[in-house]
Amino acid sequence: MSERVIRIGGASGFWGESAMATPQLLAAGGLDYIVFDYLAEITMSIMARARSRDPERGYATDFVSAVMKPNLAEIASQGVKILSNAGGVNPVACAKAVRGLVAEAGLDLKVAVVSGDDLLERAPQIAAAGQKEMYSGERFPDPSVVASINAYLGAFPIARALDRGADIVITGRSVDSAVTLGACIHEFAWTREDCDQLAGGSLAGHILECGPQATGGNFTDWETVADSIADIGYPIAEVSADGSFVCTKPEGTGGVVNVGTVSEQMLYEIGDPQAYVLPDVICDFSTTTIEDLGSDRVQVSGTTGRIAPDTYKVCATYADGFRGGTMMTFYGIDADRKARTFADAAFKRATRFLESIGQPPFSETSVEVIGAESQFGERRRTEGSREVAIKMAAKHPDAIGIGVLLKEMTGLALATPPGLSGFAGARPKPSPVVRLFSFLLDKSQLEITLDVEGDSELLTPETGAALDVATLVRPAPPAAPSEDEFVEVPLVALAWGRSGDKGDKANVGVIARKAEYLPYIWRTLGEDTVAACFAHFLGSSDAGDAVDRVHRYLLPGSNAINFLLHNVLGGGGVASLRNDPQGKGYAQLLLDHPIQVPRALADSVGGMNR
Repeated sequence: MSERVIRIGGASGFWGESAMATPQLLAAGGLDYIVFDYLAEITMSIMARARSRDPERGYATDFVSAVMKPNLAEIASQGVKILSNAGGVNPVACAKAVRGLVAEAGLDLKVAVVSGDDLLERAPQIAAAGQKEMYSGERFPDPSVVASINAYLGAFPIARALDRGADIVITGRSVDSAVTLGACIHEFAWTREDCDQLAGGSLAGHILECGPQATGGNFTDWETVADSIADIGYPIAEVSADGSFVCTKPEGTGGVVNVGTVSEQMLYEIGDPQAYVLPDVICDFSTTTIEDLGSDRVQVSGTTGRIAPDTYKVCATYADGFRGGTMMTFYGIDADRKARTFADAAFKRATRFLESIGQPPFSETSVEVIGAESQFGERRRTEGSREVAIKMAAKHPDAIGIGVLLKEMTGLALATPPGLSGFAGARPKPSPVVRLFSFLLDKSQLEITLDVEGDSELLTPETGAALDVATLVRPAPPAAPSEDEFVEVPLVALAWGRSGDKGDKANVGVIARKAEYLPYIWRTLGEDTVAACFAHFLGSSDAGDAVDRVHRYLLPGSNAINFLLHNVLGGGGVASLRNDPQGKGYAQLLLDHPIQVPRALADSVGGMNR
């Protein structure tokens, strides 16, 4: 097997990412590739609206203006290849804009564009076929309200573009990790049968795809990097031909790369870690091992994979009414009760006015008093809060309904209980509710086109095999701890944690700081326990049906556990009225949960208790 190692820098995790990454990575030097991930489901709907107003829009414009334009000469000088899904719903227009910059600069760079993911024109046929949502079973929405329909493409078209000499590859909706895996396939000539290597390269892409989340961002031990966040380094993966890689960052930059940062990112939003389904491979992260090499270098190896699925995941976004709300603060005596009284009055006023003008009631409302004792049920230990923020929001079929609510919230300012305060600009405005509809499409039903500087090629349809999750062999649980005198320590003393969404599902990943801690964490944090912890979000305090609402998965290779919580985000994304519609803070709620450990172990970690 080749001893060649390729160095790939991860410069973007979402549309709106800081522009500091590209010059930082270029200044570090020695990179073969820089990859950029811009897309999320809501991003696709925003781009679709932009394209409907202007046929030359619908892509990540800052990829052109803030990444390519100021850095193109240095990119060409170093010979770094650029791979990005910045094309959004209009990759052809994005490529056209980049080609214009290349020509203007007089550079010799080939720009390739991958198309075929956009299925919006098929909306009537998809609806007529009675397509069902893959999680909820709902029918496909009326095509007239659909904003975008995009299949998640994989890495082999990107690799093909590189095989044809492309220097810059732009795709539409590809999976986030595909830009990294495409480089690996090209460099190491991996085939579709090299499942373990494909899985390893995909994990490298998964670590890079959220930028500094792998180098100290959103890290449990945030205080260790607090002084250097402003100068945080962006991640670099040094990938080998066997699919293993070393994660690091540019020398002299802020943040940190260690087992905790990399493990947290591995568990981020993965669902079932033994069935992380991508277009090119089904990854099994339960076998992955993560080893600290020192000096901000972490070795990741042992990832295994199965043959690719025979379907593409397709996500549609569609309009479903309007939403709106605002946040205000109260402080002083009984601030929490005053805030709730204010919210009740605002909704009563708005509801009466809607009735008077013949409008239907709100389809959903939400009031969250952040900082109040009851916000997180028994998980909060404060009483009589003196400072709170109140977030009030609602959904309505018509923008008029949300406008009424926003006006009444403002209009109550002189009739409120005392202690109202806040710093804000103009009154918020109604915004569309965008919902997600996901389904599977047989790979034979998609035509993928690759264009390299005007030379177009229709790629051979991809294939795969269906996955039966029931056939997966699950790891044996950790050996039960021997009986001892147990005392309690907070989970954070024993583990790192990271959480995030997956549609209306939330992932909470927990990684033991030491292997010997895992049995105690596993013993305490069962599915019923975690369901009880999040009962206020799950909608029930009864843990009897926990198996239907929370699934627990073991990753023995990394001494980790992933919890998947179903239907817990109020619809998720912009379909949700929650203050945290993507579950980003869920791990923080779990990390103070008491874990029973022997007294001797508790004494050894006592300094970490918080």
